[in-house]
Formats: sequence, structure tokens, C-alpha cells
Amino acid sequence: QDPRGVEPLIFDTLYEEKKRLETEHHSKQARQESSFYKKMQSRTLHGGPKEQAWVLEKMIRHFAEEIAGHFNESIYRVATRIVPVGLNLLLNTWSPLRLLRDFPRGFGKLGDHILIQGETEMLQALARKGTVILVPTHCSNVDSPLIGYVLYRLGLPPFLYGAGLNLFHNRWLGFFMDHLGAYKVDRRKKAKLYKDVLKAFAGYSLELGCDNLFFSGGTRSRSGAVESRLKLGLLGMGLDAYIHNLQQGRSSPDIYIFPCTLNYQLVLEAETLIEDYLQASGRGRYIIQDDEFSRLRRIWEFLSGIFSLDSRIHVIVSRPLDVFGNAVDSEGNSLDPRGRSIDRRKYVAGKAAYSFEKQRDHEYTEELARNIVAAFRRDTVISSVQLVSRTLMSWLREQNPGMDFYRLLRTGGAQPSLPLTEAYRRLRRQHAALLALAKSGKIRVDAKLRAQDPVALLSDALAHFKSYYRHPVLERRGDRLFHEDWKLLFYYQNRLPTEGLP
Repeated sequence: QDPRGVEPLIFDTLYEEKKRLETEHHSKQARQESSFYKKMQSRTLHGGPKEQAWVLEKMIRHFAEEIAGHFNESIYRVATRIVPVGLNLLLNTWSPLRLLRDFPRGFGKLGDHILIQGETEMLQALARKGTVILVPTHCSNVDSPLIGYVLYRLGLPPFLYGAGLNLFHNRWLGFFMDHLGAYKVDRRKKAKLYKDVLKAFAGYSLELGCDNLFFSGGTRSRSGAVESRLKLGLLGMGLDAYIHNLQQGRSSPDIYIFPCTLNYQLVLEAETLIEDYLQASGRGRYIIQDDEFSRLRRIWEFLSGIFSLDSRIHVIVSRPLDVFGNAVDSEGNSLDPRGRSIDRRKYVAGKAAYSFEKQRDHEYTEELARNIVAAFRRDTVISSVQLVSRTLMSWLREQNPGMDFYRLLRTGGAQPSLPLTEAYRRLRRQHAALLALAKSGKIRVDAKLRAQDPVALLSDALAHFKSYYRHPVLERRGDRLFHEDWKLLFYYQNRLPTEGLP
């Protein structure tokens, strides 16, 4: 650190932290932090360069100790035994006879509901050759335990990952997350120093060979759409670690990025997320403290509803990329657009040594982000709920052409229902267009949806809505289909691409 930049960096951090603590002054933790920063401010004001360097180091250590998790192998072994058994008990709640008949074999049936597909063998192989960054889509707090279970199923060690500090407020959940590879990310902290420490923590862990999980969108998708804009700062730490590895002559310097999509029929927190997305004041509310994930009963209802319908959660591991965004083969070689092997070390080779160049490296990371987003779109799996929601939202817009869209989401427009025959006709057209997109490799389709006719497709979506939501979202009454919750329909339809469908 340039000595001339130490004092401004300290005062920037003190300013940002003071602003944050003004909104949290009621908590014991906030009072302790406020006391700490007052001491740091006093020593900075009255000390010289040496004292200020000490203050900066103290603040860095303060952030690092908050961020770091405490992985415990014994707790990991316990968790990997408890979670599958607990979920399988839930799956069999709807059939006690089946539970008794299948015991203990029934505990292995969680895999029937969580389908792990895509480049799983490449993930296993390249994890042995280098360090892996798994980059999943992120729509629910269920994602973290789901990925943990997937890694366990694939025989891979636990990955480090950043989890929102708010999730650690639950005593039991926080204990397990803290000991199972999660490090803390406080999204309320805006100071540059904090963000730099967070990135350095992730980057150094990669240099040490720790596999990482990056939710590169930064937070759960509020709108229900697949991420299209990624956080380049954290994503760029893969390239940063790769260059450091080359400079230090490490025997396994390579870092491989695996995009991954997590696909649910229903999303646990959909109601809270879409409400937050639509409210003008809520759009700035980056952290949601009181969503459905904080209520155990709602989690139970969510999982019970999905599994009772024999629903599937699809986890798709996409083809790997290197830190520059190039495709990688099963041997770990980088490939150019024509499929020819290339020496990726040349991307960062200077005249005499491997080097960092800010602008060049930023462009590499942007290219990586573009290719991750392309993989997200390609490997998103569409199910009946999303397609039916898209069909209804298209109809609502056609019926109310002059209405402001936000008003449409509040009122549902002029027509409270449509004839079932019209719904089936529109579904048939949407279904055909979706299958054409899937055939061209632009998206994936759930196997059950692929084979369904419009009647079965609509019935499946209605059953899913009814299984979890306490109020009607869509309801069939006689020969008409009534739409009741337009925000949820909007949320679920957003999972589909904006192009290629009627």
C-alpha cells in the first residue's frame, strides 16, 4: 500500500462504516463495532504514518476475522448423513407404507428428485487436475445446501463459498454454515477496504487450491430471470489467482470455471423476491431478512408440496471454461473457437515474466462473464409452471394493450379469466416454440413437459401452484381459467428467454 493512500483509505472505511452503523445502532454488535471504529479514528488522527499503517492492518484483520469460516470435518460428516436422511423422510411423509417397505433402502431415493446432469465427469476429473470455481445461478437460499448435497453426491470435497451474513443470524443454520465451508459476506458494507479484503480472501483460497463456489450475480435473482449481469470483481479473482500461481511456479496452477444452473418448478421465496423487485423502494433493499427461508414451516410446506408431486430439481453442470472464457476439454486443455488446443499461459506472459495488466485482465474477465451467461441460458431447464405463466402473461398483455404494466400486475386487467380452449390453444403454440428452441440447443426442457399435451401441462402447473401457495395463483373453474396472482405469474414467466417465443 502506498503510504500516501493509507490515510484516505482509512477515512473512507470509517465514513462508510459509520453510515452503516447509524441504521443498526440498537444492536450489541453495532455498539461494539462503533467503539472499535472510534478508537481507530482517534489513533489515525493523532498518529503518524507508522501508526496509520498499524490502524489499517488492524482494520484488515477485523474484516478478515469476520469473513473467515471455520470448516470442521466432523461436522461435515454429520451433515452429509443427516441431510439426505432428513429429506428422504420428508419425501416419504406422503406414504408411510412406502417408508416402511423401503427402509433402509428408501434413504437413497433423494436422487430420484434431484437430477444432476451435464458435465459431471469433467467436473470430477478437472477437480483432480487443478482448482475449480463452480458458478451457479442463484434464485433461492435453498441453493447453498442443494449444491452442498450435489458435491457430496459427486464425491467432491466441500467448496468454500460466500454466504450473506444475515443467514448466520439463525443459530442452528449459522452454526452449520460456519463449519461447512461458508465464509461471511456482509452486503451492507460498502467500504472499498472491506470489498478488497473479501476478494483477497477468495483469491488467496484459490491460490491455496481450495475449490470455490461463486454466486456471481451477487445475490438471489429478484425477478426470477436467469442472471445476465455478473459481478466481475469476485469473478476476476480466478484470473488473479492463476497469474499468482504461474508467478510462483506452482505445479498445479490451473483454475477451471464450471457454470451451473439450478432449476426448480417453484421457488421458496418467490413472493418476497418479486415484491422486492417491483417496489421502487424495495429495489434498493439488497438484503432481505424476513423471507420464507427464515420460516421453517414454509420450508417444510415448499419441499413437501414439490416432492409429493414427484417433481424434479434439475442441476445442470455446464461445459468448463478457463479464466479467460475459453472452452476447456476433458484433459484440461484450453480450446479456441475452432476446437484447437491453445497455450493459455501466453495470455498473461510479459516480456520476462507473467504479469498483471488492469485493462487487459478486465477484458478477459468480461469475456468469461459473457460465456458464463451464455451457458446459463443454454442450460436453463423449463418446466410447466414457467411455460403456463408465460402463456398467461402474454394473454394478459394482449388483452390490456394500453395499460401500464405495473398497473396490470396490480389489477390483472379487464378480463378475470379466459376459456380453457383458448388457454390450451395458446399453450400448444408456446410449447411448440419452446421445443424448437430446445432442439436448436438454446435452452433445455424438462422431460415430463416435453411429452405433455396442453391439458396435462396445465394440470401439472396448477397442481404445483396449489401444493405450496395458500392463495390461488391460477384456478380452473368449470370451462374457464381464472388468474389471481399476477406478480407470481410474472416472476415464473421471467425464467423463459425474451426471444424465440410467441
